Formats: sequence, structure tokens, C-alpha cells
Amino acid sequence: MSVKIEGRVQGVYYRAWTDQMARELGLNGTVRNANDGSVEAVFSGPADKVDEMLRRCADGPPDAQVSKVTVMKEGGLVSPGFRVLGTNWR
Repeated sequence: MSVKIEGRVQGVYYRAWTDQMARELGLNGTVRNANDGSVEAVFSGPADKVDEMLRRCADGPPDAQVSKVTVMKEGGLVSPGFRVLGTNWR
């Protein structure tokens, strides 16, 4: 599932937090900052875990102010593991 997270989500530890939450839930996928100031993520795994991740994304880390989480696409193949894209962090 591909999602777009909008609001105050860049520069507030959102990608690292997403990486931590996705790993905690055992999900595969990626997260990255988008040029428009949003964050884009792909989550793959058991439906209940993906749903939980979407709930967590709506809150985000403490300094984030999420205004909207939009599911862009459902399904698709994802490589095993979770990665933060567009950074040397992981």
C-alpha cells in the first residue's frame, strides 16, 4: 500500500519514526520525503499490521502535525525489510 502523509511532516523525525514503527510491526516497505513537503511511504505485510501503521501515521512522532493520510495505491510487490530512502541515515 502506498500512502501520502501531509502536514508538518518533514524535519520532525517523521521518516526515522516511520522506520522504527514499521520495523516494530514487522512490515516491509519504504519511506521518503517528497518534493511537495509531504512524506510518501509504502507498507506491506498483514492487513491488521498495515492498518495499525496507518493509524500511527495519522498521529506521527511528537513534533509532527499530520493533516492528512491518503492511500494512493493498494497492493504491489515490496522488497523484504524496511528502508528510509533519500538519505544516508539507513
